Amino acid sequence: MLFGLDGVEIGLIIVFFCLFGGILSGFPVAFAIGGAGIISFGIIAAMDSAGLLIHQAIDTSSQLYRDLVHSGVNPDTISLFRYPDLPSLGEPVFPKGWEVAMDRNLSFIVNRMNERVLAGQSIETLLAVLMFVLMGITLERSKIADDLLTTMARVFGPLPGGLAVSIVVVGAFLAASTGIVGATVVTMGLLALPTMLRNGYSPELATGVIAASGTLGQIIPPSIVIVLLGTLAGDLYSAAQESRAVVAGCTDALTYLGEPAVVSVGTLFQAALLPGIMLALLYALYAFGYAMLNPDKAPAVEMGSSNNEPITRNEALLWFLGAPIGLIAGAFLLGSAGLIGSQDTTVSSFSDIGESASLRTNVGEQCQTSMIELHGQEAWDTAVAEEEAIAASGAATESTRLTDEEIAAAKAAKVAAAAPIGTGLSVLMVLMGLTLILGRGISPSGDAKPLIVGAVGLLLMTLVDIVFIMPTTSSGVAFLMLALPLALTLYGCKEAAIRATKNELIRVVFPPLVLIIAVLGSILGGITNPTPAAALGAGGAIMLAAYRRLQDEGRSGHVIIWSTFAILICIIVGVNFDLRINQGDVSVETWLAFIVAYGAYLYALFGLLFGCWVLFKGGVLSPIVRETAKVTSMVFTILIGSQLLNLVVISFGGEHYIQQFLKSFDNELTVFLIVMLVLFVLGFVLDFLEIIYIVIPIVGPVIYGGSFDPKWVTIMVAVNLQTSFLTPPFGFALFYLRGVAPKEVTTGHIYRGILPFVLIQVAGLAILWSFPSIVTIVPDLIPN
Repeated sequence: MLFGLDGVEIGLIIVFFCLFGGILSGFPVAFAIGGAGIISFGIIAAMDSAGLLIHQAIDTSSQLYRDLVHSGVNPDTISLFRYPDLPSLGEPVFPKGWEVAMDRNLSFIVNRMNERVLAGQSIETLLAVLMFVLMGITLERSKIADDLLTTMARVFGPLPGGLAVSIVVVGAFLAASTGIVGATVVTMGLLALPTMLRNGYSPELATGVIAASGTLGQIIPPSIVIVLLGTLAGDLYSAAQESRAVVAGCTDALTYLGEPAVVSVGTLFQAALLPGIMLALLYALYAFGYAMLNPDKAPAVEMGSSNNEPITRNEALLWFLGAPIGLIAGAFLLGSAGLIGSQDTTVSSFSDIGESASLRTNVGEQCQTSMIELHGQEAWDTAVAEEEAIAASGAATESTRLTDEEIAAAKAAKVAAAAPIGTGLSVLMVLMGLTLILGRGISPSGDAKPLIVGAVGLLLMTLVDIVFIMPTTSSGVAFLMLALPLALTLYGCKEAAIRATKNELIRVVFPPLVLIIAVLGSILGGITNPTPAAALGAGGAIMLAAYRRLQDEGRSGHVIIWSTFAILICIIVGVNFDLRINQGDVSVETWLAFIVAYGAYLYALFGLLFGCWVLFKGGVLSPIVRETAKVTSMVFTILIGSQLLNLVVISFGGEHYIQQFLKSFDNELTVFLIVMLVLFVLGFVLDFLEIIYIVIPIVGPVIYGGSFDPKWVTIMVAVNLQTSFLTPPFGFALFYLRGVAPKEVTTGHIYRGILPFVLIQVAGLAILWSFPSIVTIVPDLIPN
């Protein structure tokens, strides 16, 4: 053994130094990773051929090993780390020679590129990276961040530490719309740092809050980090739990766990929502507390009003707090009373399959013991009782076709149980009601008649829905009945929208907020997966940027506005009408709905193309496309290079060696802490892309193979990477900020300013560690 080290350990050290040498060499990281894999493989192969690398493997033919296996110990859990007294024998790190290993690596890299980059199951999710990058760069180049910073400074400026709080709010906004850390830090550093210094803010607080807020894009969805982590986490968790089930003596993970071993990117977005908001709140609270203790270093700054009309405190409380809360609470109360709910009368032609037991009980003795150990004796006894009750009742275990009488009876039961007011219409009425309330709150002294007309229209819509519209009423007839009340409501909403445009806060915040809600709402609500939502975000960002460009040039943006309404019409018509015209018997109502929806779709497409043309003529589209191509190419090239490096590590047993070391700890909590510490340290010198694609595939089978919730594990890793992004002396966010900071701001200012936020990050990790429900509550509440 060379230097008293195992041959695999020496191989890992060689890979480590080759990787960091390649990164520090100045070559692009994407190519340095692949080059490090090739160079390290050549060095390890040469040393192995020279007989310098000897790996100590367990002698499986020894009596001690056989006795250990016969005692009931699973062979997969036996290693020299756990049983150091077992006889071992020396063998080359490439047992069949480096030529065989290289041939296998070449074939594997082709397969992995096909599976993970070119055509596999994860390619659709990876396309979301392209769309989110395009969305972020488009919003960043359209100067929306400038407007947000200016407006938020006017809102929060009069408060102690208000400018710092406004930075946190804008950072959260940009995180939810861009997800690109470098762009966010640089943008806010250029725009906000000089303003904060000019108004007497300490350089430490100013730089710290900018760097920290800029990294919120790592965790607040739609985060590229979570998209990339999610594509790996799903595969790693599924494979690790299948292996865990086999070790437990069960046939599969579904039997052992009682639930599918599945985790998706959409679920991870749901899980990341509250942790991201929590970190933003902690940042804002620290900035406010710092200002209260040091008022001279974070003074209140009057930046001017964002509203043309002065509003009293009572008016603000009534129209911006009391009335909206009352409207929303009233809708929830009506829903809980059964007055608002589903009016769907669709009935399946087949019967429901009878309920199954909470756990599978028809398993072997070893699996039964493992399942009782995992779920508890009470859960097992409950499942056994459920299984016996199902067998005794003779419940159907497979679906059967219903007769016409049974279908009619089931439909009549649904009609009788339907709520008087439909959920979709109630949501629409609440949104229009909030619009009317907002219009009144912005201009309390304005003419109230148009808003009253809109409110009357809302009341008429409610009455018409209750009295005249039945669950069996067709969508076309319902629309005709609601046409007049809807026209009255839209008349009031139009006046409210016109008044809202006179308020700078709403004019600046509302468009990107709607885009964020549309993208995240469709993902978090389980309506669609991240890729279509990302495409919606990219298209919306292009149209938003085009509208901003037209406004700057003094031209009308009516085409963009009407295109937005066309998208809404497509959605509303698609939800309320059956647009399948390729069936045998298509009604006139369906044809009319299809024509309206198709016309709206064509106009929306025209608006998108028109937006692209506006940006192209303004010289904005070309830089956006180039930057998007650059970032996306870097991501995919790093993905390919990291696959090559991973295969090199696997070829000489490095991955198996690391996993055996981690599994040698009996406590999975200890294992997770070790992995988190290693990721934190690696985050000083490696970008999140390298960590995700190089380190996570190696340690993933261990950290995802235990009893921890995979959503919690993934979010903890993401927050950990965000923490290392900030930590001196190598935090990437600090380098971004240093590059755009004025000369009077020193590196020492940046380091001292960021330390409190690093402690906040560590506190955030501790909170998530102590209260995992912060991560899991949203996915548990929202169905997927």
